[in-house]
Amino acid sequence: MAKTGAMKSKHQRLILAIIALVAVVAAGLLAASALKDEAAYFYAPDDVKTKGVEPGKAIRLGGMVVAGSLKKAADGVTITFDVTDGKATVPATFTGIAPDLFREGSGVVAEGAFDETGTFVATELLAKHDERYMPRELEGMNYNAATHEMKADR
Repeated sequence: MAKTGAMKSKHQRLILAIIALVAVVAAGLLAASALKDEAAYFYAPDDVKTKGVEPGKAIRLGGMVVAGSLKKAADGVTITFDVTDGKATVPATFTGIAPDLFREGSGVVAEGAFDETGTFVATELLAKHDERYMPRELEGMNYNAATHEMKADR
């Protein structure tokens, strides 16, 4: 009889361990599913033009602010500008206070979504940190503000 009781408690511990493992895996899958819907992916303007991005999908758009494209609206807080990666250009708008380092010819990463007209509506702007900042996808490129062209370093 002692042997049967020992097997029973061993069996109970095994069942509890399996239940705990299943619970941890289920929690991980639920968390991954929730994060997948909320993640903002990074796109360059050329990615947007070639692959397309559905309106309303939260993304990060990165590139250079095209010289001469930055315009302030009459309300004083809405700005429109174009973002380029040297291959394509995307129109963008932002309502709010732009970072001090945000200006024409500088690097920018904007969080937001495209509207139905193809304009990127930014909810947050992240400007370059210093003179050497360049989005990872554009490293090795030089932006000519006068001609709006990106050229590879040689």
